[in-house]
Amino acid sequence: MLQQATISAAHWTYLAGVAAVVLTMVFRANVVVPSIIATFAVALAWTGSPVTALASIFNASFVAAKELFNIFLVIALITSLLNALKSLRSDVLMVQPFRAVMTNGHSAFFILAAVTYVISLFFWPTPAVPLVSAVLLPAAIVAGLPPLAGAMAIAIAGQGMALSSDYVIGVAPGISAKAAGAAISAAAVADRALSLSLITGGIALLLAYFSIRKLIQPGSEALLERWQRQSVNGELERLEAVGTFDKAEMARGTSTSYEEPLTIDAEIRHERPHVATRHEAWSKLFAILAPLGFAAVIAVMVLPKLGVDIGSAELKGGAAAALVGGMGAALMILATLAAEGARRSLDVCADHITDGFVFAFKAMGSVLPIAGFFFLGAGGDLAAGVLNVPVGDAPPLLFNLIQSAEPWIPHSHILVAFGVLLVGMITGVDGSGFAGLPLTGSLAGALGPTVGLDVTTLCAVGQMGAVWTGGGTLIAWSSLIAVAGFARVSVLDTVRALLLPVLAGLAVSTICAVLFWS
Repeated sequence: MLQQATISAAHWTYLAGVAAVVLTMVFRANVVVPSIIATFAVALAWTGSPVTALASIFNASFVAAKELFNIFLVIALITSLLNALKSLRSDVLMVQPFRAVMTNGHSAFFILAAVTYVISLFFWPTPAVPLVSAVLLPAAIVAGLPPLAGAMAIAIAGQGMALSSDYVIGVAPGISAKAAGAAISAAAVADRALSLSLITGGIALLLAYFSIRKLIQPGSEALLERWQRQSVNGELERLEAVGTFDKAEMARGTSTSYEEPLTIDAEIRHERPHVATRHEAWSKLFAILAPLGFAAVIAVMVLPKLGVDIGSAELKGGAAAALVGGMGAALMILATLAAEGARRSLDVCADHITDGFVFAFKAMGSVLPIAGFFFLGAGGDLAAGVLNVPVGDAPPLLFNLIQSAEPWIPHSHILVAFGVLLVGMITGVDGSGFAGLPLTGSLAGALGPTVGLDVTTLCAVGQMGAVWTGGGTLIAWSSLIAVAGFARVSVLDTVRALLLPVLAGLAVSTICAVLFWS
């Protein structure tokens, strides 16, 4: 039994490796090299063979790549769709109608949050931040919303709510579930994370609104003129360079197209006449067709879970990600065909897919050696692949350590849940929301059975802590830089304003997780 497993040098080496990775995150440095060194050291301690240990460095990333490639593929296809929609300016048209309903600063706050959330669910916050900042933020400021309040709404809805659940694209729940063990479904983690993200975001949005509602002014063009004269003073570029794990790339992404928010309308009307005339009808069509396509995907994913018969079984495992990726690819081909014509679209579609893969590996490539190290501690076929040994000979290092420490682990669900939440938040300190997911997933898989807490729930709790912290709401050197930069406010002021609302939301959602889903 695991309780009687002998704790060997490999176990202590693995524990030291975990501590080194966490400590590196605390100091906001990249954890790829510590993960590689720790993988080598653990393999050497277990096998005693330097040759096997060297090979394990390659095997760890290779095993992680095999397990997580579906995530890279979905990111690539969704990014290719986004690039195709941008060529038609359909991405801008999708959100422009919301400007008309921003009658005052109060409604503008919630409209900004709602639009950011929806776009970020389907495309990640990468395009949502510049797009919403370009099209909707100026209108919100004219309506009387303070720029800081706009930054808070965008950060909570995009970098927090949407990214922490990652319900549609499925990167975060996929990593968490894979690290927790083969028996854990990514779809189940996604469902639980969606619920917790909505609770956290709802609490955070309400507290943020009540904290700034007295600062909302009557609408005026003078507010926009004053905001337009403000300078970002280079803080965006300076702090992006400090971030790790390619978070700046995830944050900035396609932002170069939207760095002058107030010129978008003029660009559509004057500087891109081919969009306004030749492709105007196609632009409007795909501004409607793309949201409808993904709404249909969401319906297929959700309705069977609610007991509604739609003629297809409930999507499980990677089936949901495959449907999202397939829809993205189909829409990308159609949009490119409309924009470029039949002959040229053959080349442009290939370019879009290539650009999508480039972005996917820039944004997520660093996770492979990190995930490989934590897969090494999970045992089973994952650890066997890293060590190149039979499955039965692969040690479940982390599980053995947890089992040996069971007498000292409190069996209180509340304490364990908040402990995993805290670990997730610590891993997010480096400014990356996803780098710590292999650790929180592994901890959830090991601690859950020990204390009698649902592993899926524990995975989702750890995911909340990691992504809300490092994804861009609580850390000044995360992608929150992009939000503050586009809103032309201080990123430190934004962190201070978000601190209490987000922490309160995380605390409430963790308590709800234990009370309702333990």
